Amino acid sequence: MTLPWPQHWESIPQEDREAVSDILTRLLAHGAILGDEGRERQLYLLARNDVEPQLREYFAPLGLELIFDPDAPILQLRPVDAACGLSGRFTKAETLVLLTLWRRYHDIRMEQVCHGVFLTVKELWETLKVYFEEIQPPNETQLKQILQRLRHHRLIRMRRSNETDAFEAVTLEVLPTLHRVIPFADEKAWEEQCELYRSTPETERDESDEGGDTP
Repeated sequence: MTLPWPQHWESIPQEDREAVSDILTRLLAHGAILGDEGRERQLYLLARNDVEPQLREYFAPLGLELIFDPDAPILQLRPVDAACGLSGRFTKAETLVLLTLWRRYHDIRMEQVCHGVFLTVKELWETLKVYFEEIQPPNETQLKQILQRLRHHRLIRMRRSNETDAFEAVTLEVLPTLHRVIPFADEKAWEEQCELYRSTPETERDESDEGGDTP
């Protein structure tokens, strides 16, 4: 069954309507479109060049802001405030991983001009243990699940040199979308958030602790 096209979008050409539907679906499902290759490149260009006003009008009543990254071909949705009913929540373990990735991204970008921020799974795990030495880190199974969720939400990319690589050797690319999901003003704000976890006994931490919002 084909549902009728919205009357207020009749100005969108027939040949673009399937792509516009795809843009909306991907943004709601993943929170971002990475427009540097393949199908998402085509969708990004259409969104940027032809239908940006319509997309903003669609998402505004949902409490979602449309952001075009100034330095990369990335289109991202961000909840305007915590009242947005479409915001996702991160568990405690996911939050610890996000905090670690945020700091690594921040430090590398502050130290050098670079086209991307990369680290291996092993480096992530070792850095997490340094930042949160009193907290039991996620095991390999948990970490795989966490990274897959972050990948689904377009906060990281995961790359293997070949299929035989061990999980710890997988390369992670930290995407700029992550900084907008947990928008700390500076290192002090990041440190204050980390202290909330370090100062709370392990047995008292709730697995549903929130660390950020994502569509």
